[in-house]
Amino acid sequence: MDRKVAQRTLPDETALSAAVRCAQRGDEEAFRTVYQDLHPRLLRYLRVLVSDDSEDVASEAWLQIVRDMPSFKGEYDGFRGWATTIARNRALDHVRRRQRRPQAETPLDELAERASDEDTEGSALDGIGTERALNLIRRLPQDQAEAVLLRVVLGLDAKTAGQVLGKRAGAVRTAAYRGLKKLATEIE
Repeated sequence: MDRKVAQRTLPDETALSAAVRCAQRGDEEAFRTVYQDLHPRLLRYLRVLVSDDSEDVASEAWLQIVRDMPSFKGEYDGFRGWATTIARNRALDHVRRRQRRPQAETPLDELAERASDEDTEGSALDGIGTERALNLIRRLPQDQAEAVLLRVVLGLDAKTAGQVLGKRAGAVRTAAYRGLKKLATEIE
């Protein structure tokens, strides 16, 4: 099956910083630009932290991001770190809630009867590479997995990633290095 994937041009950091400022003043198009750049990366990060609940946690995070956006000060790189911190906090809250209240699982035969609105074949083909990478990252120790995700997937610098994790930049660099080294070994 031959599939064409549309390539979109990503805005540069300066344009994204301007979009954040415009979004803070209520510009919907500017917010859309910021969201389209950041959301896929946040979702990948959250997928490792909370698995199948990543969409729900991302929605909660975006609600808080939008609510608190007028108070944010800084450029886009800082915004990415700020938004990631919010998403991480929502993920940790979600994990704590889930541990306190285990949920009953739906029987498998009941799930088999439910129809999906998605293009299953297309989604599967699109997600194979990403899912494989995220599954490999999930096997890393938590500190290494988060460091790799923040540095590689979200593109945060070590200082900003350290702020998200509450660690020194050097500790984040070390954890990311060790995680990437383990991933390289697994891939070989």
